[in-house]
Amino acid sequence: MRTFGLIFLAVATSIALGVGGLYAVRVVASPVWLHANNEVAGNYLQTLGTIYAVLLAFVVYAVWQQHNEARDAVESEANEVSGVDRILQGFPDPVRGHVRDHLRAYVQAVVVEEWSSMIRGGLASRSAERALEQIYLSLQAMEPGTPREEVLFSEALARFNDLANARTHRLLSSRLRLPTSMWVLLVADGSITVASMWLFGLESFLAQALMTAALAGSVAFVLYLTADLATPFWGDWIVTSDPIRAALEQRLDPQDQKGAQREAAS
Repeated sequence: MRTFGLIFLAVATSIALGVGGLYAVRVVASPVWLHANNEVAGNYLQTLGTIYAVLLAFVVYAVWQQHNEARDAVESEANEVSGVDRILQGFPDPVRGHVRDHLRAYVQAVVVEEWSSMIRGGLASRSAERALEQIYLSLQAMEPGTPREEVLFSEALARFNDLANARTHRLLSSRLRLPTSMWVLLVADGSITVASMWLFGLESFLAQALMTAALAGSVAFVLYLTADLATPFWGDWIVTSDPIRAALEQRLDPQDQKGAQREAAS
């Protein structure tokens, strides 16, 4: 409901400004005088509208790609957490349990602390960094005793490096923003395009008002969508921590999983 409320507010405000400006122009200039500019204004609006449509399509595509990359980084990080844990199953329990404790602490720090800090500008959690460093130190302290453990050790280090890279990618994605100059260009060009409808002199004010309202509402809706997609970890269409939360739940002990299942059933 909050999403639809904000969209409605943005679209309604743009429509009100567009139709209000059209009415003000009609008060000052007569439709007969404006009608003489229809042919020239039509060619002008067609050129301006094409340029703005291309610009807007490029920006929407760019932020959509950025949004998908952020989602891919989160899913990749969750997969690497599960991969490291799966490889640890091949090591003796004391060593395996020590690394898994740090891995669990890392996932909890990401979900609880780092996700909130990313909303405030892509800040990294110190707890997550410390837990990630402890995972690396614990892996380095391992001494494979068999050829099988040597292979698993190499794979565990490789998956750990992939985990660190996925986290870095996620943090970088949370810091990406459209430049201020781009927003000024988008809003200014959109306003000029809508205001260009005021140059026409149709006999029916209602028909021209409806066309102006449709154009203003469409531009406002696309700009709202662009603004929301440009911040993948904040807003309405956000990238959630659900994949990483699922990786944390899969790391529960069997007894804890049974207890959770009993509580869910009750």
